[in-house]
Amino acid sequence: MLKKKRDKGTAPVNRAVPHRVLRQPSIKDIARLAKVSHPTVSRALQNSPLVNAQTAARIRRIARATGYRASAVARGLVTRHTRTIGLVVTTVADPFASEVVCGIEQTANEHGYAVFLADSNADPEREKRVVQALAERRVDGIIVTSSRVGTLYLPLLRKMMVPIVLVNDQHPGDFVHSVMISNFEGMRAAAAHLTGLGHRRIAYLGDRFGYQSDAERLAGYRAALKSAGISFCAGLVVHGDGLPEEAMRATEHLLGLRKPPTAICCYNDMSALGAMKAVRAYGLSVPGDVSVAGFDDLFFAAYTDPPLTTVRQPMRRMGKLATESLLKLMAGEQSVAQIKVGTELVVRESTAPARTNVCS
Repeated sequence: MLKKKRDKGTAPVNRAVPHRVLRQPSIKDIARLAKVSHPTVSRALQNSPLVNAQTAARIRRIARATGYRASAVARGLVTRHTRTIGLVVTTVADPFASEVVCGIEQTANEHGYAVFLADSNADPEREKRVVQALAERRVDGIIVTSSRVGTLYLPLLRKMMVPIVLVNDQHPGDFVHSVMISNFEGMRAAAAHLTGLGHRRIAYLGDRFGYQSDAERLAGYRAALKSAGISFCAGLVVHGDGLPEEAMRATEHLLGLRKPPTAICCYNDMSALGAMKAVRAYGLSVPGDVSVAGFDDLFFAAYTDPPLTTVRQPMRRMGKLATESLLKLMAGEQSVAQIKVGTELVVRESTAPARTNVCS
């Protein structure tokens, strides 16, 4: 019988390395190809000393060749840890939240955790639903920024058994773990800067949705006025929604007063944008006629016209501190209950000495 000659142009098939399967391979696929049991594959992929070195090497070689990747879900069912953190923000479009998120993600990734991001749209009921949904999906911990329902998490914690850390909680009370900015001190510094420039008619443009942070910043503003011997005038306090458009309307109201302010302390930088635009639309200049100060020091603050004087929040650091606190809680360790982060006044060109001192 004639032997069939092999085509010299065809390379021999290497049967030691299996072809990749079309779907994501499982441990069962690896076990079948390696002719071992499922537990043996699992142990080999976890570098267990219970598996013979040669067998383990062969299993890992097959896993690489087939493109096998360990399932985080399956691993979580065994270890009860998914290496994931749930993160709830008021809105992904908020520049403040995006900076905090960067700090959270960087710290989480450094410790081998993935972050699942969810948007509450500043709706308290939606925030609760999102937090519960994340807990049901077995995230190891949850961080909530600018929480609208902070104090309600205590009963939820008992049910969910998932560690939660809040960043700038808008309802601070007896909640266990949070990272908060020094709102009172920050706004007091901004208002004191304006009184030091000779301003006597200083307005406060707040955020009606700011809850506790707005109350604390208003208190800081009032404290600075008192220290300068300036009487508080309720008519110089207006509120928007923390965004430029409503800040413009609030500023127009202030400029229409019989004795308009010569300076405005804004709840945040987004409000300051609207305030500066309204001043210019009124035919006045910043800071020639009206000085404007913000709060946050968002990325655009140094590039507005003129550059904005503002209170700097270390947003990425706050995200880092919140994640480090959560990691400790997830590991069963003690963590500081309430972390207070300081602010820094950044003086730029949107504030200047008052042209005239108008008695309050």
